[in-house]
Amino acid sequence: MKVRLTKRFRFEASHCLDHLPQEHPCFNSHGHSYKVDIEVYGEVDPVSGFMIDYGDLKKIVKPSIDLLDHQHLNNIEDLKYTTTEYLAKWLWDRVYPQLPELTKIIIYETGSTSCEYCGE
Repeated sequence: MKVRLTKRFRFEASHCLDHLPQEHPCFNSHGHSYKVDIEVYGEVDPVSGFMIDYGDLKKIVKPSIDLLDHQHLNNIEDLKYTTTEYLAKWLWDRVYPQLPELTKIIIYETGSTSCEYCGE
């Protein structure tokens, strides 16, 4: 039996999109509450009954989330732009090597917008 699982993480962070024109409202520093859905897909183990233990999933993803939480995202190494698009790719690049069952990352920014990334 194959299943698709999702675990949600949260973090708070500030950023500025200082590569945009000064007139753009996101040019100045501001903050967001972010939610991140990590979606995996795979075979359920007949012994454990799990596709993956949610605790194991947390151990893989949380260190990357902790790097973002309560930070100014412009100071994060290797994050070219602090948009949800680039955040999703940044997270993917850190999580996927440890979690090849990863199929999708969805980042929600302040509850009204989201970005889905499914790898290259």
